[in-house]
Formats: sequence, structure tokens, C-alpha cells
Amino acid sequence: MAEVLVLGAGMIGVSTALALQARGHAVTLVDRRDPGQEASYGNAGYICGDSSEPYPLPRDLRTLAAFGLGLRNDVTYSIGAALRMAPALWQYFLHSRPDRLAMQSRTYAEMSRRAPAAQAPLIEAAGMGNLISRTGYYEIRRDPRQAEADARAAEETRARFGVRPEILSGADLCAREPAIRSQVAGAIWWPETWLCADPGALVQGYADLFKARGGVWANGDAKTLRQGGQGWQVDTDSGSVVAEHAVVALGAWSPAVLAQFGYRIPMVYKRGYHAHFDAPKGLSASIMDGDNAVVLTSMTRGLRLATGAALVDMNAPADTRQIDRGVRGVSDIIELGPRVAEPQWFGTRPFMPDMLPVVGAAPRHKGLWCHFGHGHLGFTLGPASADLFVEAFEGARSEILSALDPARKVALG
Repeated sequence: MAEVLVLGAGMIGVSTALALQARGHAVTLVDRRDPGQEASYGNAGYICGDSSEPYPLPRDLRTLAAFGLGLRNDVTYSIGAALRMAPALWQYFLHSRPDRLAMQSRTYAEMSRRAPAAQAPLIEAAGMGNLISRTGYYEIRRDPRQAEADARAAEETRARFGVRPEILSGADLCAREPAIRSQVAGAIWWPETWLCADPGALVQGYADLFKARGGVWANGDAKTLRQGGQGWQVDTDSGSVVAEHAVVALGAWSPAVLAQFGYRIPMVYKRGYHAHFDAPKGLSASIMDGDNAVVLTSMTRGLRLATGAALVDMNAPADTRQIDRGVRGVSDIIELGPRVAEPQWFGTRPFMPDMLPVVGAAPRHKGLWCHFGHGHLGFTLGPASADLFVEAFEGARSEILSALDPARKVALG
């Protein structure tokens, strides 16, 4: 049995703590906030079993120019933040080359395929089944040509990865979802994705399960992490905690903590926003509106509209342009109703340039471990990625672990 500090209580950190605990290790989970309050809180609620390709950076000049001129809602940015991310963005561009993307997709698809089965026993043990529906999501398009292109791409994905998309007409979608009030050109139903009606509550439920099984929870600042004679130490509200091992599972905050140990980690920081609406009709499945770069999912707080990516500094003030554009964009197909009054939430997705997470031992510090960088799929991949992490922790080797190895992804200062 090993003593382990897990730093970070989002979906990745809590899942890591549970997986290590299940193998008999003594785990202390540390975060400055309650579990599930950052990026794990505000996402679209997807547990994707049929996500087969990561999000590449477009390489055609027309799309890149549209991003740069602010003509699309997929991405907004501040010039200063984009310049600071330029080395990571350049690597992201290189890794988005078709041949590299094909290699990364094999790992990405395999991790996604494992996700629902890895989540299922934890959902049951935590008593959170009431939050989960297995209804999938619809990817919609208004332009017939784009709908046809997406349908062809979906069929190619079916052939390559064995997923089961269903191609629908606009009339089919309206028949299935009465809340959709006008026909679109086409839709694709992805049935192997589960939906969670309250992502933050699910992470909190997992954290409660960890504590009920004997795990230790502590509020503390991961920036106080230091190496000592007995291993690794971090300061918490109840005093210093020492363990032989420390796992950095801090999402977008991971590079800053690891920088003090000489690791330089290129990361693209993708902020996302959400808003809730008291819609007169809910959705049984989720809607991914590719034309307006928003996702609509029925949640316990109302119909959630979640946005794409804003490339801004971590401490930048809120900017609701993507929400406002999304609201106007979806008004042709659904009545959102009044917006729910609540503080404006935003969170940052930790996106690695090769579009794959970092899972395994830090290259030059004994007992220091990395588990972060899951980008858009952190909520989906938590338990499945944690199972892989435990394999690495216990000395296993495999092709998939090699692709996620920190030694291949971080630079030494």
C-alpha cells in the first residue's frame, strides 16, 4: 500500500482518488474548493462513448481567417493571451496534420469507448443514477451541403471506429424532439453518449463516495507542494500532509504547479461559458448546433447553453459574446425562454497540443505523477483515464500509456 496525495478535485482528480483507493492505496484528496466546481461543473454533461476524433485546429486559411476576424462563434480570443499561447498553438497546428490526427484518434477513440463502462459502477455506487439519461445527442446543420458533408463524415467514422451514428432528416428531428420548432437541413444522432443533468453534483457524489470508503478530504493550496525527505508535502487547512506520492490532477492549473519543479508544459487554455434558460419545453437528447458552436442540454437548473472556446488568460474577466451569439443563433429552432438568474459561470479546459491527456510519472522526480490535459472530454474520461493512470502507477506498459506518457509531452527547464 502506498500513501498518495491527489491534487485537484475535478472529475479527473476525484476519479483518480477512487481508482487508487480501490487498489488499496491510502489517498488524501486536496483542493482549495469543493469538488467539481471548476471545468467539471459547467460542461455540457456528456459521457461520450462514441467520440472518435479529438478537436483538431483547422488548417485551411479560410477558416483560420474567419477565426482571426471574429466571424465565427467557435473561438474568441484576446490578442495578448493568444500570443502567450503561440508556442502551444503552433504545436497544436502541427499535430492537427491529417496523418498525426489519425494516430491520435486511435488512442482518443479507445479512451472514449471505455468511458461509459468505467462511469457506470461509480454512478451506481454513488447513488447518482437519477442524473443520467442514455439518450445521446443530435448534431445539426441548417445548410444542406454541410449536412451532407457531415453525414458522409459520420459514415466514415462508423466504418473506422465501429460507432453507430444515425443520419436523420430535419423532419425526423422535429418528430423526436417536440421542442424543435423548425426543420433543419439534417441531423446526426450519436446514441452512445450518456447525458448528466448536473455534472457538478455527479463529481460531488463521487467525492462523497471516496470519503465514505475511507478516503481523506482536505482543503489546501496545491501551490504549496514541495518535495521532502519523506516524499511530498502540501499545506492544508488542517496542517501539512505528507505522502510518498503526489498526483497533479489540477487541469488548467497543472502547468503552473509543475513549473516550480522545472517542467515546461505547453497548453492551450480553452475557456467555456454556460447559461441556463427556463425553456417551456425540454429536450430528451442534447443538441449540438454546429452552425452556432453551442450545445443545448436539459439540466436540473434549466436548459443549459454551453459555448465553444475562448482563448483568454485564466484571470480574464467574463465576456459573454459567445453566449449572446448562441442565443440569437438558436432562436430559429427553439424557444429558450427567460434566462435563469445566476452568477456568470466560466471554466477553462486544459487542452494539450497533441489533443491527448498527460498520464503517468513525471520524468525526473520520484513519486511525482501527472494526470491532466483532457481538453473537452475531462468529464467523460475521468474514471476510464483513472484506470489507465493506476496501470501506469503500478508499473504497467502498453501502447496507449506510451501515447500518454509525460516524458513525451513536457519539456524540462
